[in-house]
Amino acid sequence: MITPKQQVIADSITYWNSGKTKEWQDLNINFVMGKREGYYFWDMEGKRLMDVHINGGTFSLGHRNPEIIEALIKGTENYDIGNHHFPSPLKAALAKELATVSPEGLNHAIFGACGAEAVDLALKSARCATGRKKIISVENCYHGHTGLAVSAGAERFSRLFLAKRGEDENIQVPFNDIDAMEHALAKEDAACVIMETIPATYGFPMPEPGYLPAVKKLCEKYGTLYIADEVQTGLLRSGTMWAITGYDVIPDMIVTSKGFSGGIYPISAVIMNEKASSWIRIDGSAHMSTFGGTELGCICALKVLEILQRKETVENVAFVSQYLREGLEKIKSENPDIFLEIRQNGTIMGLVFQGKQGAIPIMQRLFENGVWAIYSMLDNSVLQFKPGILCTKEYCDELLERMSTGIKQAKTKVLSQVE
Repeated sequence: MITPKQQVIADSITYWNSGKTKEWQDLNINFVMGKREGYYFWDMEGKRLMDVHINGGTFSLGHRNPEIIEALIKGTENYDIGNHHFPSPLKAALAKELATVSPEGLNHAIFGACGAEAVDLALKSARCATGRKKIISVENCYHGHTGLAVSAGAERFSRLFLAKRGEDENIQVPFNDIDAMEHALAKEDAACVIMETIPATYGFPMPEPGYLPAVKKLCEKYGTLYIADEVQTGLLRSGTMWAITGYDVIPDMIVTSKGFSGGIYPISAVIMNEKASSWIRIDGSAHMSTFGGTELGCICALKVLEILQRKETVENVAFVSQYLREGLEKIKSENPDIFLEIRQNGTIMGLVFQGKQGAIPIMQRLFENGVWAIYSMLDNSVLQFKPGILCTKEYCDELLERMSTGIKQAKTKVLSQVE
């Protein structure tokens, strides 16, 4: 007799996404999401996982954060999505708050429903502001799956949909290669440079000292706008509201989404300076989004920003970052033949393992031990490790114990792949 879980998997293969469903089954990640609470979620048959992927930062404040849910429920007494044609007190309040928590000069916020939509808007805005078409991004980057966003990303995502455009529209340069960046910018035909401050899907390679400020300086020199994609790295995950400011860079635009509403209601935003937002004064209806900046989404986002600015939240990010780093260093010292490197900025971490696909067996063994962390799609040697920013010491202790066990159990498989 087929179980309810088996039925969901069968229906997903038949009616939803057969490729993704089978991919996880082939990797022995036999999971159908059921209950979720805090930094845990459960399979519909009861298996509990500690969530240190948190859907790319979506659940930085935990699954079903009670404060955000309470704000949403209260909001439904008077609000729905609103009307994208008209101003509203909630949209105005959220835009003002974003300007308050962002670098000086970034005074306009336009909303979307997801990160990729916001990236598209940022790219369009750069083209309007500069009168140029070319987009410069970095190799092995990821900015979403919509039109302009996917064409600016890695071929892994753009090729299948014939979205890779010619040299006159999109070029990519190696990350941390300032000479290559200047060579691309010196032609003075680029509308923008778009970069994740720390490229997540590429395994969190860290910017070399001085690299990001040098890119911004070159953008200013050659009349190009700088877009900081902070969808995964923003909202205090680095210890500052936006990771880019920790590198002493003020971009022309910041893109935010994922954790922007705590995973409770879809919303994203592009925060822009005067030049980048020029189109809103030319034709404010040139870009509209029915579900962009919905009033219920604004309610959730305002509560998120309130939580992030609390002294105790900022202090906890520092605690979690240091405490887990110390624990991971110990695990690394016990497994030097497979655990090679810890890439970190705050709670943004990439754990590097031996071999081109070393993070895959690590992921599998961690899953068996009740921990969910996913390998990096564009560098399978790196495990994306993204603890929530409100984690307790007790949670961290349990997590480190399970990490230690899982990594040791994966050792034989990791080394066999290298051989």
